Amino acid sequence: MSPATVDVAAMTVPAPDPFLSLDAGSRNWLRSLQTDGAERVAAIARLHALLLRAARFEVNRRRASMPHVRPTEFEEIAEEAAEDALMSVLGRLPDFRGASRFTTWVYKFALLEAAAKLRTRAWQGREVPIQPEAWDLVRSTWLDPAEEAEQTELLSAVQSAIVEALSEQQRTVLVSLAINGVPIDVLADRMSTTRGALYKTLYDARRKLRQELASAGFHLDGPRKEAT
Repeated sequence: MSPATVDVAAMTVPAPDPFLSLDAGSRNWLRSLQTDGAERVAAIARLHALLLRAARFEVNRRRASMPHVRPTEFEEIAEEAAEDALMSVLGRLPDFRGASRFTTWVYKFALLEAAAKLRTRAWQGREVPIQPEAWDLVRSTWLDPAEEAEQTELLSAVQSAIVEALSEQQRTVLVSLAINGVPIDVLADRMSTTRGALYKTLYDARRKLRQELASAGFHLDGPRKEAT
């Protein structure tokens, strides 16, 4: 008697639940946001309300440092941050892996958006400095005469390398971000580019500076120059 033939094609194995490892609250959020119809609309409304609360929290936390901003502007900033955070969250739902609760994960989107918009607002109407105005701030104090001379020599070499070795764009990005403290969100807006592009330019500029200083005989971990 031959063994019974098993029809493998007829056997169906249920797909694993992608939300099984998540906490109950996170599962409910994801299922509601990834469904259709009225349930999704209601979930998006609840998500927007959550993000708006988070954005308002960040705005209120920082408003004391921005006395020149009208109270109505703070609410506008919070609302814009919540809207942008909502779009970011909905576009990145597949990225959620459950390392934290879903509400904690989305909360950060609103905080970051609000902080970025507040930085942009703080710089509104201000010129972005592209000249190294803050060189004195990078100097160490309380050095002995020999150490001070070495520091002056290194800073002079850095200034020369910035002018001679970097492209105009690298120079603008490095000086604005690393020396003059311009927020990257503000610089990205003024240069009509993205944060990612600026980070790449900053990385390339720093690498080129390191190469120039090394070729000039300067140690990269301090102001001492190699003996020649």
